[in-house]
Parts: sequence; C-alpha cells; structure tokens
Amino acid sequence: MRTLIRNGRVVTAVDDYVADILIESETISVIGRSLDIEADVVIDAAGKLVIPGGIDPHTHMELPFGGTQSSDDFFTGTRAAAFGGTTTIIDFAVQNKGETLTQGLDNWHKKADGKCAIDYGFHLITTEFEDGDEHEMKSVMDRGVTSFKLFMAYPGVFLADDATIFRAMSAAGTRGGLICMHAENGIVINEIIKRFLADGRTAPKYHALTRPTIAEAEGVHRAIRIAEMAESPVYIVHLSCKDALDQIREARDRGISAFAETCPQYLFHSIEDYGEDFSGARFVMTPPLREKHNHADLWTGLKMDDLQVISTDHCPFCMKEQKELGIDDFSKIPNGAPGVENRMALIYHGGVVENRISLNRFVELTSTAAAKMFGLFPKKGTIAVGSDADIVVFDPNGETKFGIENEHMNVDYSSYEGWELKGRVETVIQRGNVVIQNGEHKGAAGDGQFLKRGTCVSF
Repeated sequence: MRTLIRNGRVVTAVDDYVADILIESETISVIGRSLDIEADVVIDAAGKLVIPGGIDPHTHMELPFGGTQSSDDFFTGTRAAAFGGTTTIIDFAVQNKGETLTQGLDNWHKKADGKCAIDYGFHLITTEFEDGDEHEMKSVMDRGVTSFKLFMAYPGVFLADDATIFRAMSAAGTRGGLICMHAENGIVINEIIKRFLADGRTAPKYHALTRPTIAEAEGVHRAIRIAEMAESPVYIVHLSCKDALDQIREARDRGISAFAETCPQYLFHSIEDYGEDFSGARFVMTPPLREKHNHADLWTGLKMDDLQVISTDHCPFCMKEQKELGIDDFSKIPNGAPGVENRMALIYHGGVVENRISLNRFVELTSTAAAKMFGLFPKKGTIAVGSDADIVVFDPNGETKFGIENEHMNVDYSSYEGWELKGRVETVIQRGNVVIQNGEHKGAAGDGQFLKRGTCVSF
C-alpha cells in the first residue's frame, strides 16, 4: 500500500522544510516537493507539522509493585501512547530475585506478545548479577535487549549493592550495552521513612519530604563514579532536581559518558501539588515532585544537552483500591503516575510554544535522542528514506485539553485535569499504517512489533 503525505512542514532533529512524503509498505521511500505519484491514501498536511513518531524509553505496563499492579496493560497503555503521538515504547522487563536474566525477559515477552498497539522494546531490570553471568547478559543482548536497569532504591525488592552495579556495568560496557540507573540513596531514605512514621507523619506529602534532593544527588554521583571505574557509560533515569543535574553537568564537563532523562512531571508539577490530604497520593512517584525552582534548571539542562531525553516513567495506579493501599501510611502508596499519553503535547506547549526549546530540539528530546541512545536509529527517530514510516501529523494551531474524559490511559484520574494546551496530535502513522486519526484509534492489539535493538549510545 502507498500513502502520500502532502505539503507538510517536515521537522526532524536537524531539518525543517516543506515536502511530500511517500510511504510504501512500512517505510519511507521518497521525500520531495510536489510529488506526482499515485497513492492509496493521501493525507493533506498543509499548515501542519510532520514529525517522527515519539519514542518513550521509560514505561511500566503490567508492573507488579506494592501489592498491586500498574493499571495499564500492554494494550491499553500502548494505545494511549499512540493517541498522544508516541509510536514506540521501551518498557522494563524484570528479573525477580532468584530468577535468571533470561527468565525475567521471557516473562515479559509473554505479557506483551500480541497485545501492543505500537512497536515496543525492553530494558531488563537486573536485581542479581554475579561473576560468571556475563554470558547470559550477552545472550539477552543477542535477543535485542541491550540496556539494563539497576536500582539504588527499594531495599529487599529491587536494590542492588555497589558490587552488583559495578559487575553489571563492567559486563555491559564491554559489549556495547548501557546501564540505566535509578539513583537515590534508598538505604538512608528508608531510615528517614521510619522516623517520619514513628512521629505519626503518614500523609502523601511525606513521601516527598522523606526523599530529599541530596539523596538523589548522592545516588547520581555514586552511579557516575562506579561507571568511571567500570569504564562504562551510564544513563540516569527520571532525574528530578538541580542537585542531581549538577552531578551530571560536572561529569560531562570532565568528558565522562554520563547521560540522563527527565520527565514531564518534574517540569510541570511541584511539591505543592501534594497538598495536605490524601488526594496528594495521585502524585506519589519516585523520585517525588520537587520545589518549583527546579523547573528552570531542568529546562536549561534540556536546552544545553545536559539532559538528553524526555521520557514519562508511565506507571499508573488508580486512586480507588490501589493508591488507597496507603491511606494511613504514605510508604504503602504504590509509587507511580500516568503520563504516556500526555508527553508530546506537554513538551510542545511548555517547550516550543513557551520558547524554552526549539522545534528541532523538541523532536530530538521526544524521539531522536532516545532512538540513538538505545540502538534504534535510523530505523526509528527520524524522517528519512529507508526509515520506518512512524510519523505524526501535528496541528500547531490546534488545542489539546487534558482530563479523564479525554484521555485513554486505564486510570481513574488525570495528572493534568483541565489543562488546555496549544498544539494537537491529528494523525499518527505506525510503520505506514494510520493508527490514530481525528481522535479515533484505527489499529488493534498486536499491531506493534517487538524491536530487537542494537548497541546503545550512538552519539
């Protein structure tokens, strides 16, 4: 089948021009002015932006956590992503304690197979890594999973000690893999939590107050130093504050291969959103929301490439029956919030419309950089002949209104209820097929393919 997109303003991380795009089967075959070619489907994109489909490299579908499971499965979550202009996710498979890396990956393939509405890949959360496990890491990488996540938080569940982190970094670094770090001092945080609970401070806002920015900064510093000793790059996930960003800046100024992402919640929400009552449980996530002054520093970090990627850390839990597990104890509130559907519109409005970043940088932060970082470029993350036809037609003059009635994530609240933004996703094409058009899902479960990724960090 042939699809022709006419007269759109094509914007990539480096380009900005008006052209037609011919899609044949699943890939882009021709780009040019006024193409005189017959097509089965013609999309008029005059006055619209034509951009690469978004890539969200940090989601958690069907993740067991805190006595429950994230409320989006691999169909509802990926369909919501498509509505928001994201055509690829990289989710996190989990090696539970006592399992091999292979067992953890196989379990997540079973969850996702035949359900995803868009293309997907996996990182692998690694909880155990001993001397001699290098061969299994190589086997997993040969299957297209080339990045591994380790935690400095959640003792007894995910936390890995420094020796495990060093072993994993050393093994990944020699094979072109990448370690993604959840960097917080979880051991000290747990001691702070004990003190707060003993004092009767149990409301959701205390989740934030027991996880100070210095605990995140210490974790980032330690992760970078271990990576230096392991001679491996490191990627810090969901960086939330200036204290942690300063550690990234210092390392990069020294020429260290330290990379980081942030998320929309740390750019638009703040610690004041917790309030005084249980409604603040909507914003219980880790790291927590920070003071507003961090917003400007994070936007500057995005503009100046101290931060390379904007992901979502999409991990939704409904208020009813899920967040309510911690109604009398903030430490029992499942950590996570929705966002996979909101990211592109939020960053376009807050970044481009409000003149914090350029249009090219918007594309880079929401698509291209993740494709390069995680071994998908140029198959994904750009508009070029031979690349997958993952394309979003975006109306810069349209409007997006967030709210539970307008969103498609499987959760009983919106983090951005009532927000009205400039810019709207109009049409979403996944490998040549129209999957979203004028607010309707045209695709089906199983349309998405598993992506075997190459080696990481092609910057």
